[in-house]
Amino acid sequence: MTTTILGVSFDTNNAVAIATFWAGALGRTVNEGASETFAAVAVGDGSPVLMFHKVPEPKTVKNRLHFDLKAGDFTAESDRLLGLGATQLTALADNGGNWVTFADPDGNEFDLIPG
Repeated sequence: MTTTILGVSFDTNNAVAIATFWAGALGRTVNEGASETFAAVAVGDGSPVLMFHKVPEPKTVKNRLHFDLKAGDFTAESDRLLGLGATQLTALADNGGNWVTFADPDGNEFDLIPG
């Protein structure tokens, strides 16, 4: 028997809002039927689906899992993510020049790596 990953789930206060952010960040669309309670984004090519589930409590601590995104035009991608609603938490110099940490509108951290 083989086990595969179906998806990666995010707990959030507004599923469609955070799904919309990640769909924009990854150049995808939010799947049909999205609501404040549940939304999904298929990232394509057999990759796991990103799923967003409404929960009553807000995020309170650092993620135990996060995405590392890679961008050819690092400055343009940083600006684009900020325009989508991300918040920059660190600068390249903070991490020895290797990556910048951002947070999505719900506070979930992710890294952007030049490349």
